Amino acid sequence: MVVHQHRRRRRRRAGEAVLAACVAVTVAALGGCGAASGTVAGGGAGDARPPGDPAAAVRGAADALAATGSARARTAMEMATGGTRVTIRGEGGVDFRKRMGQLLVMLPADVKGQPEHRPITELLVPGALYMKNRGAGVPDDKWVRLDTAALPDGNLVTGGATDPLAAAELLRGAQEVTYVGETDVAGTKVRHYRGTTDIGRAAQSASAGVREALQAAAKGFSKDSVPFDAYLDEQGRLRKIRHRFTYVKNGVIDVSSTTLLYGFGTPVSVVLPADGDIYAGKIAE
Repeated sequence: MVVHQHRRRRRRRAGEAVLAACVAVTVAALGGCGAASGTVAGGGAGDARPPGDPAAAVRGAADALAATGSARARTAMEMATGGTRVTIRGEGGVDFRKRMGQLLVMLPADVKGQPEHRPITELLVPGALYMKNRGAGVPDDKWVRLDTAALPDGNLVTGGATDPLAAAELLRGAQEVTYVGETDVAGTKVRHYRGTTDIGRAAQSASAGVREALQAAAKGFSKDSVPFDAYLDEQGRLRKIRHRFTYVKNGVIDVSSTTLLYGFGTPVSVVLPADGDIYAGKIAE
């Protein structure tokens, strides 16, 4: 038991160090620059009424994705702190049935416009996040493995991109949902819903592999209630989701995380690193 608790504390400290490094690197990169725009913009909403209950439609989005199988994904995470805004972008694919995915995450250029940061490769698997080219004292040829249940935010913001599966599962706690109207996302007609979701309530209904991470997030965020805008196609599949998180880490940090899903059915292959390729040393603060 003592050994188990000691390892868990080490994983939590490592996770907090990566989270702190993520915020520090991105905020420093753009210094006093102005706001960066998000990824995808929705069109104007119509007046048509959706069939059924709006809250039920949103809560069922994760199940609709699982039935679909897989999809390509683009992400954008805008972080605002101390009057500075930076945007981290990602692109990759997710297998919703196997609950695995891979993203290539691009940190912003520095204030002079020089791309000093190499893209970060992230592997998303049940209970863990693998990161390569993370920096923070980690050799370029090594991976970092983080236990998502040991992260204060459950990996909703740590990796610079919200796991698309977790983003959908988070909607299981949706409440006070209103239907905004019909609009267009990337050439597809969708229904736009707006509301809030409760992280703790979502964790209670979440699928295995996501549940513990959301339980950790319910304890780590300063607010359990997360505002969202969700866009579902006629098959109930999530095409776009934007969550707005707030947490405290050396001050209040507001995060707007957007995920765009497309190319449904595209095969996604995730190969985990060998044990010898995983970094076991100290991560710099």
